[in-house]
Amino acid sequence: MGTGWSVRLTPPLEASRAQFEAAIEQELAGIIALFSHWDPSSELSRWNAAPAGTWAMSEPFWAVLDEAMNLAADTDGAADPTLGALVDLWGFGPPGPRASGLPTDDEIGAALAVSGWGRLRMVRQGRGLVQPGGMRLDLSGVAKGHAVDKVCERLTALGATHHLVEIGGELRGAGVKPDGLPWWTELEAAHGATAPRTLAALFDIAVATSGDSERHFEVFGQSYSHTLDGQSGRPIRNGVASVSVFADTALRADALATALTVMGSEDGAAWAEAMNIAALFTVRGPEGFTEIITTAAAAMLEEGAA
Repeated sequence: MGTGWSVRLTPPLEASRAQFEAAIEQELAGIIALFSHWDPSSELSRWNAAPAGTWAMSEPFWAVLDEAMNLAADTDGAADPTLGALVDLWGFGPPGPRASGLPTDDEIGAALAVSGWGRLRMVRQGRGLVQPGGMRLDLSGVAKGHAVDKVCERLTALGATHHLVEIGGELRGAGVKPDGLPWWTELEAAHGATAPRTLAALFDIAVATSGDSERHFEVFGQSYSHTLDGQSGRPIRNGVASVSVFADTALRADALATALTVMGSEDGAAWAEAMNIAALFTVRGPEGFTEIITTAAAAMLEEGAA
């Protein structure tokens, strides 16, 4: 999936490190087999390469895609799992970085024509997914979070009910450390920000951060983020440097962090406030960085500090 993982846990008596490593690797291998767009043999890659038609999907793939599509509807497409053609066009997908220059308007238009969550049909009887021809799914906005959740579930099943799981910057904590203190984690800071670090206690909660420092490229001094707006077909340019979201699952935190980044600081913060989402925005402006913290996030941070 192009990233790394780390796990800290308190094992039950007589459990071995090798046992947990094997279980974690097994879970991650299953995620790659389903959702990796870098692996041509994955279920996602095979559907992306399929000709037009209706294709039966596995139950675990269907379940995650169904949740991703529900989030796409909830966010009016700000979290869109169907932008694979645009991701590839802008140099952030399996074909690799662009050799030079920016995509033309015609290229963007062609990619938009085969993208858009509203164009994807899911036939619930038989778990049929309609490939209209040329559409490419990209579940990067939920796959890492889902992987975190699956690893957490596996650890709990093995008796390690106190753990902290991190995959590509998405984290979820359960229980407490052996000394009885919570799993403290430092939120990922926006590139260039000089504000004091923000620490959060992950006690049975997940956090994900979306930011323009993760992956980007520059052309003639202008930086282009890997976060794409499905409406324009272009990288966002709304001043949002990063968004961190707390949620009950890492999948939901992952998707919402991306969605709020696309929405922008004004609309995104208003929507998050209305939906009682715990979110922290870092916004880049001409005079430096400003922070926007939703009421739910402020309450959570105050409780953790106490």
